[in-house]
Amino acid sequence: MESPPGKRLGKGMTVGAWVLLLALLTLFFSRVLEERQNPNRQPTGSVSAQGVREVELQRNPQGHYVATGAINGRPVTFLVDTGATDVALSEKLARRLGLEKRGGAFSHTANGVVAVWQTVLDRVSLGVIELRNVRASILPDLKPADQVLLGMSFLKQLEMVQKGDTLILRQMP
Repeated sequence: MESPPGKRLGKGMTVGAWVLLLALLTLFFSRVLEERQNPNRQPTGSVSAQGVREVELQRNPQGHYVATGAINGRPVTFLVDTGATDVALSEKLARRLGLEKRGGAFSHTANGVVAVWQTVLDRVSLGVIELRNVRASILPDLKPADQVLLGMSFLKQLEMVQKGDTLILRQMP
């Protein structure tokens, strides 16, 4: 026996409402998780009267400093890594950013010996801090492929102070 048309419409609307509710909850919780992973999506910064540029980063629940910044004006996600000699990014991301690979070599990393290429980043920005001509390494299989290790070729040009769950980066004039 077939249901009357009005009853089928009501069931369809109920199912549609549940699907919409689940989609909205998924969207909400994925944003919450993303904000926990990268609490510095828009890093706060200041410039003193003396020209000192300062950015404050908050540590994420895993204990890492992750922040949104830019390479050559294109947005990227940085992971501050004082153990990395250079700024390091995946070959996939380097292609997306239009970076030129130069001089292949091998490098010793935490994951063993890997093939790398060198490049120079015209501009690297993190909040109000911007550095030019920053040396970088391109690694074919760096994971996650969309995250950039913000290594010492950038960080050594700054003053770093860690207090509790906050990392303060200062660029002197």
